[in-house]
Amino acid sequence: MLTGDTRLVAEAVGKATGIDEIHASLLPEDKLDVVAQLQRQGHTIAMVGDGVNDAPALATANIGVAMGAAGSAVAVETADIALMGDNLLKLPEAIGLAKRTVSVMRQNIAIALITVVLLLAGVFAGGVTMSVGMLVHEASVLVVIINAMRLLRKSRGSTTTPPAERTTEKGAQQVTA
Repeated sequence: MLTGDTRLVAEAVGKATGIDEIHASLLPEDKLDVVAQLQRQGHTIAMVGDGVNDAPALATANIGVAMGAAGSAVAVETADIALMGDNLLKLPEAIGLAKRTVSVMRQNIAIALITVVLLLAGVFAGGVTMSVGMLVHEASVLVVIINAMRLLRKSRGSTTTPPAERTTEKGAQQVTA
């Protein structure tokens, strides 16, 4: 944990959250130095912060997460992810949604490309007329929209497991502000 708070406060928070490694009374440049040092050691860094003092470390971390509701505009602007509430347990949900979104985007691009290739082949073969082509194209647009609407459902994999019980990827280092 990297914090500008005093060691006593930091240790109390660390004990309550299960964080073993604590760096207290840090200035923004100190946080930045610790993040950079961990990256040089080969760690993947996720930095969570909410203030102007966290912005340099958020920008340097592999993944910067701003706590948006209480966070400063600079922290939100600098981070890769902005949680619009103070519940850090929403982070796995946000990452899961992002992964699902990328997956659906790839599926939709594949659907669109396959449709275009089939229609183009049909036009060159002489079997697709303008009206059939428009009908097939509009049907593929509906398929893409319905596929994207799946993202509106709650994910089956969303988790509310406490952070102490979660594991991270091999070699990943989590750092909080």
